Amino acid sequence: MATTHTVTVDGHRLRLSNLDKVLYPASGTTKGEVLHYLAEVAPALLPHAANRPVTRKRWPDGTGGQMFFQKNLDASTPDWVKRRSIQHKQSANDYVLVNDLATLTWLGQTATLELHTPQWQFGRTGARLDPDRLVLDLDPGPGAGLAECAQVARWAREILRGMDLEPYPVTSGSKGIHLYAALGKAADTRLDSDAVSAVAHELARYLEAEHPDLVVSDMSKALRSGKVLVDWSQNNGSKTTIAPYSLRGLDRPWVAAPRTWAELEDPDLAQLTSDDVLARIAADGDLLAPLLEGHLAALEPTPERLATFQKLETYRAKRDPAKTPEPFGPGDDPEAEPTAEAEPAPQAEATPRADPVETDPTFVIQEHHARRLHWDFRLEHEGVLVSWALPRGEPTDPAKNHLAVQTEDHPLEYGSFEGSIPAGEYGAGDVTIWDSGTYDLEKWRDDEVIVTLHSAERGARRLALIRTGGRDGDAENNWLIHLTKAQPGSPAPSSTEPAAPSAAPEPGTRREAPPGGRWRAMLATAATPGDLTRPDDWAFEMKWDGFRTLAHVQDPDTLRLISRSGQDLTVTFPELAALAGQVDAARLPVVLDGEIVALDRAGRPDFRRLQHRANLRKEHDVARARAQVQVDLMLFDVLVADGEDVTGRTYTERRELLESLVAPRPPVHLPPAFDGDLDAAVRTSRTLRLEGVVAKRRASTYAGRRSREWLKIKHQAMQEVVVVGWRPGRADASVMGSLLMAVPDGEGGGLRYVGRVGTGFSERERREITARLRGMERKTPGVSGVPPEDASDARWVTPSLVGEVTYADWVEGSDGASGERRMRHSVWRGWRPEKAAQDVVAEVPPPA
Repeated sequence: MATTHTVTVDGHRLRLSNLDKVLYPASGTTKGEVLHYLAEVAPALLPHAANRPVTRKRWPDGTGGQMFFQKNLDASTPDWVKRRSIQHKQSANDYVLVNDLATLTWLGQTATLELHTPQWQFGRTGARLDPDRLVLDLDPGPGAGLAECAQVARWAREILRGMDLEPYPVTSGSKGIHLYAALGKAADTRLDSDAVSAVAHELARYLEAEHPDLVVSDMSKALRSGKVLVDWSQNNGSKTTIAPYSLRGLDRPWVAAPRTWAELEDPDLAQLTSDDVLARIAADGDLLAPLLEGHLAALEPTPERLATFQKLETYRAKRDPAKTPEPFGPGDDPEAEPTAEAEPAPQAEATPRADPVETDPTFVIQEHHARRLHWDFRLEHEGVLVSWALPRGEPTDPAKNHLAVQTEDHPLEYGSFEGSIPAGEYGAGDVTIWDSGTYDLEKWRDDEVIVTLHSAERGARRLALIRTGGRDGDAENNWLIHLTKAQPGSPAPSSTEPAAPSAAPEPGTRREAPPGGRWRAMLATAATPGDLTRPDDWAFEMKWDGFRTLAHVQDPDTLRLISRSGQDLTVTFPELAALAGQVDAARLPVVLDGEIVALDRAGRPDFRRLQHRANLRKEHDVARARAQVQVDLMLFDVLVADGEDVTGRTYTERRELLESLVAPRPPVHLPPAFDGDLDAAVRTSRTLRLEGVVAKRRASTYAGRRSREWLKIKHQAMQEVVVVGWRPGRADASVMGSLLMAVPDGEGGGLRYVGRVGTGFSERERREITARLRGMERKTPGVSGVPPEDASDARWVTPSLVGEVTYADWVEGSDGASGERRMRHSVWRGWRPEKAAQDVVAEVPPPA
């Protein structure tokens, strides 16, 4: 008699049986192991499958037996399994929704191995929503394989990026590759399934026309020999695709697995098994997470965009999107189905803008008939509407100030909101727009804001907001709003104008910055969240993926950018000269600390893009690269201000000083310090697909060296390496196939071998690296401990160039007895031209 086990999952009791039954004969994988995989992969799988009707493929006797194709739920389905009905031509079917681990476990118990879902979801009320993603299925015909699919994927990526869609590759677990791209939810860009399918069909036809030797868009098998079919039809509302992270019903437990674009460059690219996928998730998380953002995909990691994640928590905590028509802004519930009252009028003022240089910030004053009539005064600032309640409205007499009580920040979309907030909800009552327009910003400090409003209806006026309450207690949000005596077109303000208290003098004695002093960047130490004791002692910043630089501004026309290794980067990045004119001229000279980044189409740092701007000195080379890739500068610290060395001040003091020194405009940014705890900062960093988080002790001084006062917590293991040699490729021995890597061993200045890296390169990069390294060759290795299999055909080079790789973990070297460790599954990220070989450290030193 078969043994059964009763388990409780998500509060539901399930009977699991036949756990030793082999479902995958070639690998001997049992039902119990399948259930283990589903439990482990659930956090990544469920978000991609949730609220989508699932078509199931079951193999009760294992993949060597009969397969059952199932759409409709039968009588044996537990009552608690979520379901939705779809009316077909002949009948209505109830489909399972895989929204929780209990349902996923029940499916595993029924030997359901494959989950197929459409590109659309059900809404909260059961209505079918528009598709939120586009998919292309790259299916190789006879004589073609994954390498050919990867090439077609790269061509498709270029086209999709030109359409402002960022594709993400998934090896299908069978033969080919799927490309997914998130679709927006803006009212003017929404497309139904037919429209998305038509777009995908045209894209497939274009690829076929451009690359007829390798691409075919027609389903006819007679045309597919040696080619890749770009199957666009799975965007049809009635079609499905294997769900990301789903198992396949083949001889082994292959999985539809998200991959990186760097992996697609690997000539030995292969499908992944369930064990491979679980290891990757543990190391890298969900590579397909950006697909879940949908309409969030265009968010930029600028101060404005970061603010929307950090500053709207209070606003959202006070409101239920199911009960109020008020907008919730970026990150809104993807199921939300706008009501007539909720849909804002199409006003430009309410639309977040990507280019703050060309468009003035907006303001709105809303008349709010709540429990007590008041007016809500809102200014667009750093990605949100900073808000005050005015019980007596806007002042009209300079001699009479009005009370302004600061309230929670509101999303930008609130700038066009008019409607009725239901009784019983926060702020219940009618809201109408009393005035709106744009404003000029004169000053923005924690305790004083001065703006000039421009309104087509009520004209221009200059207002000052002055905080009167302290930073603690009930009155901390109390301000005064003042109509200044100096108005647009009138003389300058007199000395009687109210003003916020001036900043207190800095403690300690003034330290003059040494003329021409060679400053060194302060570096962070790799850490884990558990290394942070006393969380309140730390501030958190996003970690930017670029080149570190110290910016020296001597006068409004002179900027020098100096790398960590002392290289002058000024001529390489000429667009950053704009910084010199953005620093308060009265505070010069200054030295600022920051990161040079290249942003992708979604506004996120892309280290691979930045490589196109590296190592360029000649004016025409820089101009050509600049036409393709622009760079931005993210500032986060200050070493010198007013010619004074301020490195002895605390982080908190330096941060306040930095914000007073610079009025940033693109390409210069001053990203805000994160105003939440570490967990929230890490979540935001993952949502924005950034490199990680830097934790800085609030009381720390600027040490100018690596310190545990600054800790970096990365989402992915990365390591700077010194390139000591290369090995020829198997297909072409004249071109580099892999690089040999080392790190300083910390004893006597020698190098320790840490492995080789052969993936992450494009073919062009392989050729360029080969040409570069040939001019640096030497006869003997500059490192010890290289295993014979790596040294046999190695070409050794002078160990001076620094690169960076990602890796899965450290493993014992092939000899085992030496105790040496190597990096496993390394992927090349690019060169680090701003760093010197002697500055490289093992981020997580492998144990001897």
